[in-house]
Amino acid sequence: MEELNKEISPEEKNTEGSEYILEVENLNKYFTITKNILGKPLTVLKAVNDVSFKVKKGTTIGVVGESGCGKTTLGRTVLRLYDPDGGKIVFNGDDITKLKRKDMRKYRTRIQLIFQDPYSSLPPRMTVGSIIGEAVKVHNIVPKSEVSEYVRSIMDRCGLRPQFYDRYPHEFSGGQRQRICIARALAVKPELIICDEPVSALDVSIQAQIINLLKDLQEKMGLTYVFISHDLSVVKYITDQILVMYLGNVMELAETDEIFDNPLHPYTQALFSAVPVPDPDVKMQRVALEGDIPSPVNPPKGCKFHTRCSKCMDACRFIVPEYKEVRENHFVACHLYNEEITSDPEKYSAQWQEIQREEEERKKAEAEKRKFPFLKKKTKQKEIKQEDIKEEAADEAEKDL
Repeated sequence: MEELNKEISPEEKNTEGSEYILEVENLNKYFTITKNILGKPLTVLKAVNDVSFKVKKGTTIGVVGESGCGKTTLGRTVLRLYDPDGGKIVFNGDDITKLKRKDMRKYRTRIQLIFQDPYSSLPPRMTVGSIIGEAVKVHNIVPKSEVSEYVRSIMDRCGLRPQFYDRYPHEFSGGQRQRICIARALAVKPELIICDEPVSALDVSIQAQIINLLKDLQEKMGLTYVFISHDLSVVKYITDQILVMYLGNVMELAETDEIFDNPLHPYTQALFSAVPVPDPDVKMQRVALEGDIPSPVNPPKGCKFHTRCSKCMDACRFIVPEYKEVRENHFVACHLYNEEITSDPEKYSAQWQEIQREEEERKKAEAEKRKFPFLKKKTKQKEIKQEDIKEEAADEAEKDL
């Protein structure tokens, strides 16, 4: 068990290949809601839409956003539990985007997932030793004769006592169950772990224990995390960079300190203003968002956030913002940082008014058609009758000749 207990130095973490362990480029994942008779999609939910980011080895990226923004779908698509509908996923220099299930098998041990709910993610009829050791046996991590000893060493590293080996999940608290989930993920010696809200179901004191455990394991084993969470305080503590999502799109991406000190996107500003400050003398400047999140099946045109944005311009209503680097390693998708638009907003206001006028005319024409459908039918009948009269007159003229 010396290999497991050996700590990895920072120099050893980046000795192989690129400094980035995970590179995601323009990733898409769509779900079909309705189809026509021929099976062609009519309504599509764009759960992940054109998402790009990179993660360095031994670091943590946090993925934050409101419920339904696509965080979990992003994590599962990166893990290839969902097949992507576009884009690219590069893990340690290898493109795994279109690999078949058989070819993905060798990557399963290198990329692991910690589920959100520690209660439903553990099989109730298996002991702790069997749960942690199952994948070890399937992937031949250690010889069969060493599985028991190896599993116990993993349990010890995750703060689980040796006597827990033969117990069942229902005998443990929420925090202990989450430690079992972490031990199960670590048992196959992964390089990248996707943490899907691993502490959201736990109380605050237990959350701190699990977060400290994850940080300790990262330092000792050189692990890389994709940390999905709603709790911005936790994200600030554990992550090195933060990705902000809204309705499947990336709104902003930057290093943790930079994005907390200087959030650029109005959505990020509103999101981070909700983080409580443990100081009664500090007055909170809360940015309140108006309205509800639009339907992800039928999102607004242009910038998806414009329906709730206090800084919305007319250009935001019909032009999709460009996702670009505004400062060093600080990316944002917002027209407020587009000089072409901010320098001449009247031009885009005129375009928006023209689009509205054309839309109103189209709606009026459609309403007229629905209101008086019989007029169109009578007009066609009249035209057919006139054509018949002309043909009869032409036939009689030919007969007279």
